[in-house]
Amino acid sequence: MGKKLAGGAAALMSGALVLSACGQGGPAEAGGEFTDDKVVIGVLNDQSGIYKDLSGPNSVTAVEMAVADYQDKYGDDAVVPEVEVITADHQNEPDVANTKAQEMYDRQGADIILDVPSSAAALAVASQATANKKLHFNIGAATTELTGAQCSPYVYHWAYDTYQLANGTGTTVTENGGKDWQIIYPDYAFGQDMEKSFTAAVEGAGGTVSGKIATPFPNDNFSTFLTRAASAQPDVIGTMQAGGDLINLVKQYNEAGLRDQGINLAVGLMFITDIHSLGVDQFEGTTFTDAWYWNMDDESREWADRFLEETGSRPSFAHAGNYSAALQYLEAVQAAGTDDADAVIEDLDGKEVEDVFLRNGKIRAEDHRVVHDVYLAQVKAPGEVTEDWDYQKILNTIPADEAFRPVEESAAAGCEMG
Repeated sequence: MGKKLAGGAAALMSGALVLSACGQGGPAEAGGEFTDDKVVIGVLNDQSGIYKDLSGPNSVTAVEMAVADYQDKYGDDAVVPEVEVITADHQNEPDVANTKAQEMYDRQGADIILDVPSSAAALAVASQATANKKLHFNIGAATTELTGAQCSPYVYHWAYDTYQLANGTGTTVTENGGKDWQIIYPDYAFGQDMEKSFTAAVEGAGGTVSGKIATPFPNDNFSTFLTRAASAQPDVIGTMQAGGDLINLVKQYNEAGLRDQGINLAVGLMFITDIHSLGVDQFEGTTFTDAWYWNMDDESREWADRFLEETGSRPSFAHAGNYSAALQYLEAVQAAGTDDADAVIEDLDGKEVEDVFLRNGKIRAEDHRVVHDVYLAQVKAPGEVTEDWDYQKILNTIPADEAFRPVEESAAAGCEMG
């Protein structure tokens, strides 16, 4: 039942992957201290529901790749004696996420929990991280609360957020003529935050949001909500759904022929797995903001080729973000010589980072927002697709210092890191 990974021996049992350090050194030789003589990385996400494809089990594989790369890089000089990767399914339920996080930190000895898509679940895990004085690097959730009123010294927001998405897509679509918007959003923390962020971006660019329609989460029937939005004859319907909900909404938008009626669709959050699932023809011409794209340059493609060999799939930005977060965590542990969270934080805060995911990356000490370049992207026409999974073209790079909410706005939103 086991398997071997580059850089160490791996035993896969009951959702836990254990990788031993390459050399015979360890914390005693390096002068470090490690709880239970190992580092435990937890990956908590949706492994069975609407967010399974965009992150799910393949994010666990991405983390395993990061562990192997850390061990390959340092070999006998690796200070981490052993790395264990544990996983759990939070089922997109905040109560389940809270319980699983508590189990990971308290019973399974997790030093850090990664990923956690679904904003309500992420906020629950962030609370557990703070209470346990253990780390949480969030990759999968978008709420700006993680760097606002509910920021924490033990929580870092790694990949994207609602401000960044709205700042790219909402502003661009409005400036290009989509002045009158109807927004359809899922009625939970992520959707509520997206609605507020997009409304601010649209109005800031000179547009108007004439209607806001909340929908159940998760949901498979958006016909009534689309009909209601279309009855106002807006320039744009902005959908704030994600994953399986987004796929269902786009399918029903196309079936209703709303684009032919001159009502364009703006997608707040989209992953490459969404396009692959529904088909490029269903999204053709859609402009959106992406945190990373697997085929945007040689470095990204090289890593994506490795990921494809491991999983049979091309990576979403969530997969790449989990790899980056795990790798940079291990680099910080290496520098600190310990898995003590406060020592790791001291190494991370203010650090400038370059890796396959983070371009011009910086870990802000003031609010723990990880800023990096992001990309305005457009879905290709079917005739432009030359290979499977190559569905996007990058229109523009939004620089790191422009893409995310300014640090003073995080403070105004209630972030106090003291």
